[in-house]
Amino acid sequence: MVSVPLLALCFSVSLVGTVAGSRNIASWPSAVNVGALFTFDSTIGRAAKLAIELAVEDVNSSPSVLAGARLNLYAQDTYCSGFFGIIESLQLIEKNVVAIIGPQSSGIAHVVSHVANELHVPLLSFAATDPALSSLEHSYFIRMTQSDYFQMNAIADLVGNYGWREVTAIFTDDDFGRGGIDALGDALAKRHTKISYKAAIPPNADESAIDDLLVRVNFMESRIYVVHVNPDSGLKVFSIAKYRGMMATGYVWITSDWLTSVLDSFGSPKPDTMDLIQGVIALRQHVPDSDVKQSFISRWSDMRRRGNTTSSLNTYALYAYDSVWLVAHAIDQLLKGGQTFNFSDDPKLQDANGSSLHLTAIKNFNTGDNLLHELLLTKFTGLTGQVQFDSDGNLIHPAYDILNIGGTGFRRIGFWSNYSGLSVIAPESLYSKRPNTSDGSQQLYSVIWPGETMTTPRGWVFPNSGKSLRIGVPYRTSFTEFVSKDNGPDNVKGYCIDVFKAAVNLLPYPVPLSFILFGNGSKNPSYDELVEEVHENYFDAAVGDISIVTNRTRIVDFTQPYAQSGLVIVAPAKEQHSNAWAFLKPFNTTMWCATGAFFLFVGLVVWILEHRLNQDFRGSPKQQIATIFWFSLSTMFFAHRETTVSTLGRFVLIVWMFVVLIINSSYTANLTSILTVQQLSSRIAGIDTLMSGSDPIGYQVGSFSKNYMIEELNIDESRLVPLNDPDEYARALDLGPRGGGVAAIVDELPYIEVFLSDNCKYITVGQEFTKSGWGFAFPRDSPLALDLSTAILTLSENGDLQRIHDKWLTQSGCTSQDSDTDSNQLSFASFWGLFLICGLACLMVLMIFFLKTLCQYRKYSTQAKVGCSESEPSVECTSYIKELLSFVDTKEEDVKKFMKSKSKITPPHASLAPRLC
Repeated sequence: MVSVPLLALCFSVSLVGTVAGSRNIASWPSAVNVGALFTFDSTIGRAAKLAIELAVEDVNSSPSVLAGARLNLYAQDTYCSGFFGIIESLQLIEKNVVAIIGPQSSGIAHVVSHVANELHVPLLSFAATDPALSSLEHSYFIRMTQSDYFQMNAIADLVGNYGWREVTAIFTDDDFGRGGIDALGDALAKRHTKISYKAAIPPNADESAIDDLLVRVNFMESRIYVVHVNPDSGLKVFSIAKYRGMMATGYVWITSDWLTSVLDSFGSPKPDTMDLIQGVIALRQHVPDSDVKQSFISRWSDMRRRGNTTSSLNTYALYAYDSVWLVAHAIDQLLKGGQTFNFSDDPKLQDANGSSLHLTAIKNFNTGDNLLHELLLTKFTGLTGQVQFDSDGNLIHPAYDILNIGGTGFRRIGFWSNYSGLSVIAPESLYSKRPNTSDGSQQLYSVIWPGETMTTPRGWVFPNSGKSLRIGVPYRTSFTEFVSKDNGPDNVKGYCIDVFKAAVNLLPYPVPLSFILFGNGSKNPSYDELVEEVHENYFDAAVGDISIVTNRTRIVDFTQPYAQSGLVIVAPAKEQHSNAWAFLKPFNTTMWCATGAFFLFVGLVVWILEHRLNQDFRGSPKQQIATIFWFSLSTMFFAHRETTVSTLGRFVLIVWMFVVLIINSSYTANLTSILTVQQLSSRIAGIDTLMSGSDPIGYQVGSFSKNYMIEELNIDESRLVPLNDPDEYARALDLGPRGGGVAAIVDELPYIEVFLSDNCKYITVGQEFTKSGWGFAFPRDSPLALDLSTAILTLSENGDLQRIHDKWLTQSGCTSQDSDTDSNQLSFASFWGLFLICGLACLMVLMIFFLKTLCQYRKYSTQAKVGCSESEPSVECTSYIKELLSFVDTKEEDVKKFMKSKSKITPPHASLAPRLC
């Protein structure tokens, strides 16, 4: 875990009684020598020393391993030096070492692993966390703690949980620090976040160097600091940060597990120390609670009270304890399997003449491969929980506690595990459930941040570097209402500039601005090139009438659109005069057909309802058909002379008269508009007309419309004519395609609205065929873009955006929409609700009518059969349907008279009764 050679803890295991040179051990050994290589006076070393001694004591007293063979411990100090780490490791290997537990430092582990590879001696480190040590280059290295790969993924999830997009990494510039921060960068990239600045602290840096570094860091935008440093000097960072005012509201400090190792080693930290780190979030390797862990903690406390150690227990001491037991179990399994350990001379290690290094005393461990294999297969339950390696050589179930420092201690706000991500539930409780790392399942308890606030910090501020933002502004030569050069202090003015400045004024922090014109002033600049300058960080932002289009969003971030925009077509217009068939134009064809069909349908329904009751609806078939047509059409003018006597008929007529009233009113209003308002038309109907033709098309210089027509609409570039200002627009449209001008101009709607405000003889045709907007461009992942988007929404909600629009952009004196009569025609879509109501009313009434008639017919037919002569049994009856139709055609008044008579008389319909018999 540590960044510099703080602790290189090595257990050398040698068999007592083994002679130098190659020799087989045929019998169970009586003793095993264990070497420990670490820095005595270090945060982790002070705790690890006692943990190792206790582990050796417990192994020696346990009858379950090594069958009574004794472990002899030898400890040496490396003085935080990689050089001494190498020397001491070679001295231990000289004693025919079969395994080394250590080193503690990632830096020392890198160099010692080459020695282990050459001599086939497995390394077991309980504190070297550099992810690079997991590579195949270090084949004899076994990590008995969690890799920083997992710790940095935990920090990345933590950053993503609060929605921050950039962090500043403060780290020790060695293998430990660089390896961890590289892993952090990869983890953040997967979550679309990044390290905006890497602040490297030289190993063994003094306070002056750290102070200079933090001063530079404080000038950066990001206020999210991830600190991954040496535990023995890490508190210097917070001491200087406190002095510089960097532990106040708005700052976020996240540390890797070095800080919790320091605090755990202190036992009861001093108030002055805790005052330095208020509000910090720190990680600690998660060790599940167990009886053996609690028993060991009590045992440790007793020994500390007796003065056997000055350090309290930390997680690395627990891993050091389990490392001893891992070696013991692996050796025990090999010996029980009859494995013998033997060593041989390395012919490449020869002493030069006069050399006193005794290189020939260093032997190759011939059984190293077997022991390495056994170590990786060994499984047991230790103080840290289940000790078992996965296929990549990492301990299973990596997990961390997430702690929030506050007051005189810290509180746990949650957990992180590689299995379930962030959670307030202990990881061991989730392993039996299905993994769930969705955003909704990621939970933590509330945090008290620096400055004693519970409001989640924004995570960034405008950099306090004294420099102004370089704002690129297009140097327009036309449509200067939007943006133009000015002699004032800002050097620019216009609608877009006022919107930008109003949004900046709403930000909760000052933003110094410096507007820089982009372009030569002779023609409109290329907006794609302006956006490219932002992407290349020449400009800090681009402000102006910049359309948000796909190719630009790939390289920069845009704010919320502050103006709606889209491509439209403007073309010359001619006045359209009324003709003899103008009275048909208020409705389109579908509407006319639907209206006519409903007139006839309602007339038929009323005839059915009135035929049996109303003499006006009876007569010959020819007369009845004429009545249906006359009645239905006359209702349009409310001029029908026939009266309705049935209740159902009157209900239908009331509904229909309401529908007719609406249709008449709409027709009259639309016809009046067509006949009295000037109608303009163009031979170009829309974009399809332009695409299928071959006439020249105009576009504004610098606009994206040129590329859009070429790439998206496949219009040949030779047809496109660049135009710079409204005067050129008008001149080109007046000349037309045959006079060297253009048939139409394709441009964005805001420009066209300004153009039409002074030119009423042109119109827009068709509809907008793109939907976009204008926004301000910023480099990717710029937090200013998000804050300004919120400010623009505020301007829109409080009406300031509209007031700025009205200040700069005059309302058009001409309609900006196609005024062709076809676009003013009323369609069936505007009235289908009325027709639906009328149709449902008619169908309901017809159902009631037929049910009533059927019931009446059943009573009538029963009485008619009773009246039939019994002497006429041979007379055949007609079909049921014909009888029913004949009954329906009978006047209801006659039917009622017959049913009242209840006598055998001829039915009202002269031939009806005989046919019923």
